[in-house]
Amino acid sequence: MHTHLPGPGRRTPVSTYRLQLGPDLTFADAEKALPYLDALGVTDLYLSPVLQAAPGSTHGYDVVDHTRISDVLGGRSGLERLAAAAHARGMGVVVDVVPNHMAVPTPAWHNRALWSVLEHGPASPYARWFDVDLAEGEGLLMPVLGARIGTVLAAGELVLDRAVVPGDDTERPVLRYHEHVFPVRPETEDLPLAELVGRQHYRLAYWRVADEELNYRRFFDVGTLAGIRVEDREVFDATHALLLELFHAGVVDAFRIDHPDGLADPRGYLRRLHEATGGAWVVAEKILEGDEELPDDWPVAGTTGYDTAWRLHALQVDPHGAAPLAALQHEVTGERASLDDVVEEAKRQIVATSLYAEAHLLTTMLADICRQDVRLRDHTFRSLHDCVVELVVAFARYRAYVVPGEQPPPEAERVVREAADVARTRLDPDRHDTLDLVVDLVLGREAGSAGRQGDQRRAELVVRFPQVCGAVMAKGVEDTAYYRWTHLVSLCEVGAPADRFGVGADELHEHARRTVASWPATMTAGATHDSKRGEDVRARIGAISAHADEWVALVRHLRAATADLRPVDLDGRTENLLWQTLAGTWTPDGPIDVERLTAYLLKAAREQKAWTTWTGPDEAREDELLAYATALLTHPEVVTALTGWVERVTPTVRRSVLATKLLQLTVPGVADVYQGTEVTGTSLVDPDNRRPVDLEALAGTLGALDDGRDPAGLAEEKLALTAAVLRLRRTHPDAFVGEHAGYEPLPVTTGRAVGFVRTDAGGPRVAVVATRLADPPGAEAAVVLPDPPPGTAWRSVLTGSPAAPGTTAVADLLGDSPVALLVAEPGAGA
Repeated sequence: MHTHLPGPGRRTPVSTYRLQLGPDLTFADAEKALPYLDALGVTDLYLSPVLQAAPGSTHGYDVVDHTRISDVLGGRSGLERLAAAAHARGMGVVVDVVPNHMAVPTPAWHNRALWSVLEHGPASPYARWFDVDLAEGEGLLMPVLGARIGTVLAAGELVLDRAVVPGDDTERPVLRYHEHVFPVRPETEDLPLAELVGRQHYRLAYWRVADEELNYRRFFDVGTLAGIRVEDREVFDATHALLLELFHAGVVDAFRIDHPDGLADPRGYLRRLHEATGGAWVVAEKILEGDEELPDDWPVAGTTGYDTAWRLHALQVDPHGAAPLAALQHEVTGERASLDDVVEEAKRQIVATSLYAEAHLLTTMLADICRQDVRLRDHTFRSLHDCVVELVVAFARYRAYVVPGEQPPPEAERVVREAADVARTRLDPDRHDTLDLVVDLVLGREAGSAGRQGDQRRAELVVRFPQVCGAVMAKGVEDTAYYRWTHLVSLCEVGAPADRFGVGADELHEHARRTVASWPATMTAGATHDSKRGEDVRARIGAISAHADEWVALVRHLRAATADLRPVDLDGRTENLLWQTLAGTWTPDGPIDVERLTAYLLKAAREQKAWTTWTGPDEAREDELLAYATALLTHPEVVTALTGWVERVTPTVRRSVLATKLLQLTVPGVADVYQGTEVTGTSLVDPDNRRPVDLEALAGTLGALDDGRDPAGLAEEKLALTAAVLRLRRTHPDAFVGEHAGYEPLPVTTGRAVGFVRTDAGGPRVAVVATRLADPPGAEAAVVLPDPPPGTAWRSVLTGSPAAPGTTAVADLLGDSPVALLVAEPGAGA
């Protein structure tokens, strides 16, 4: 029996449909969509976070109250009605859980736990909730001021006031700073204002202070999301009580866990959740780098599917396009740096700026350890800081998994020591002894005087170091380097190795075999709310690789044709990103709205953190960029060229879109459909990909297709294909997620196609063939279909035509489609 399947009596989804709940999509709206999702073939709803979030939240990851279901979404009664309606149709409910952090809202009283800590400090019943040492006396840093505290006080912007805090009928003194409101520590309200401010259990500070002196753990570099200690049993119980109550009441069936790498002990958290749910289906948003594997001792069904998504896209990327596109990147950007160079530069910048406080905290902990041990006190603060910086910059994945008091797993030790080997080449030889010490300490090994491994400060370092590594990885790679690297931007995706320019069928088969063996009920994704680009935008950009020479010529032509409009100091990386973004979002209907394009470009440019940033925007250059991009959308040469480009690559794009969708829905795992991706789209990075989806219109289209109307265009082809596969999964779940679900590659005589069968206990049940790259397989290309189980015959799910086992021409199997989907079922040919 697989150790990563849900426990007895626990539901395993066959497919999920991700709904981004919010003011525009409430529980009631989701309930109205159930007939459509049921008709589509979906077996389980996959809901974004449902707990009470900060005022105005559009995503739900900024939780303020774990005891309430979001009022905006419809409250507990709304969730219960939705779940009851889903269950009446045989559909399950998966809920997104945010264990790592809570919001620091405005006003702060919306987070009652935080408000209590701000008011009462160490005496608060919630003092253990947040990752901050309240005993040190300075209090929780609140970096909300628009200027330094002295300037704010002198200007009279900080005032003592009285207010009735929601949930408390008593009027009380508060400190106000514009829209911010803070409690006043009891018995300090009569002090002079400056002294009163200094006596609180929190420190009001200029917002820029957070990057240098932050004293609480946050989500990456987001100061408005404060880390909480779910490793503390009391905190776990309090923050999960309502969700677990709903689970045991049968309202909720399964969970998706947000960002487990931010936790002090991911494995410990997941084990506690596993125990509390009796082995519910749980997937973790663990971002695996390259060939990294999910830790086998995590009691989860698997990941949220980034590891599958990047491989399926790379399968449609033509390696022959790498060289011409690299030459174009150099021509437009002027840089010769490798991706490794760009990543190192970005991570180094992050550690020196927005995450400086985190690196400084690690150094301070190390310095304290050394100061307390006579054998170690010659390791200076500066030497320790240098080693910390180089080690986290060199770290090649989000984190290693080391638990204080336990022998580090061999994989964790290997990853840390490989990073140390890289760091050593970047450090002065005099620092090497210090680096060895840091490595031993972060691995929890004995160092210095004997018998100190169990010291609290050393144990805390073992916990903190990987949390900082993950933050540096996320901010340095995904949120910086991947906006700078423009070789082929569709490869710059969450968890994707952007220098892997294409993969072959053999690699896909090997990944599938490993998944079946170890994580058969993991999730597979095409796009998520965190994706840098929607799956169809990636497909259109990926098509550039198959027509690279033509693309290079087109960009050169358009650069010359628009030279009079192009800003003199236009950043080359941003320009190359712009051209590929146009290719990814230009469809037969034309370009996307100018507002969407410019909003994306502004975000992308600031995320590059090079010529403009969020905290120091160069508004003049930004305006010039956006004006140029706006002009391109209506420039006659651009419109003509990109319209022609779309016509030229349409067959490649169609092949990529349909093949990628079919494979994503049939490779091993629970198939997820992000809202709206059953049809084609032009979604870019969040928040663009959270725009409302017209599910009612999609229901009408699906109904027309079911009534026999032929698909009109690629969007409807994709919808028809998605429905066919999801319905097939629901009819034959044992071939996809059951204990005996198997996967076997099909012999194919061409590199332009990939094929496999999904098997159940009775043998081959579903056969899949999908084409790839620019040109369709030749007439001589063949695939070998296995014999179906006795009493059954192969039938095309898409056309209804029979197919014989044995060697078959790929072209005959495909017909006019780039994909084929067969099912073994009782029929005339049996």
